[in-house]
Amino acid sequence: MLIDDFLPVYDFSERHETNIRASREKVFAAVDSTDFSASWLIWGLLALRGLGWSRPTQNLTLCDITNDGFARLGEMPKEEILLGLAGKFWTIGGSLQKVDAGNFKEFDEKGFAKAVWNFSLDEKNGETRLKTETRIRCLDEGSRKSFALYWTVVEPFSGIIRTEMLRLIKEKAESGS
Repeated sequence: MLIDDFLPVYDFSERHETNIRASREKVFAAVDSTDFSASWLIWGLLALRGLGWSRPTQNLTLCDITNDGFARLGEMPKEEILLGLAGKFWTIGGSLQKVDAGNFKEFDEKGFAKAVWNFSLDEKNGETRLKTETRIRCLDEGSRKSFALYWTVVEPFSGIIRTEMLRLIKEKAESGS
């Protein structure tokens, strides 16, 4: 899996999944095209974090997310999409660094952390299991301590966002729209 190639060792993680009554092709298309701003939970929590998506009328697809900091590190069609980010997530501005598929693995600056976030799909018996996993690697002890405190507060809300994203993707894939 791409997530294992880009961040095999990590300090923090979270995983969520759902089963969808749709083909892998429909689910994969829904992952990429679902507008997450349709959920007041998602845009509200992201607005609280200060990521700028405070208006529910603004689209928020994976493409929009990659235009606002996350890099699309890789894709295995109909199997996995991987996003990545590097910064000081525990600070107000986040101190986001410019990373991409070419430099993400090598980024190793003290005081920062790297994160990967994937969507992976597995189809069996006409149903697709959609999983999302987030992994964070802190690049020194100071960043690990800072992130641990931040994660204690943020992790439940991150989980709500991921679960809500899976719900919206499921709704779209099952409706066939």
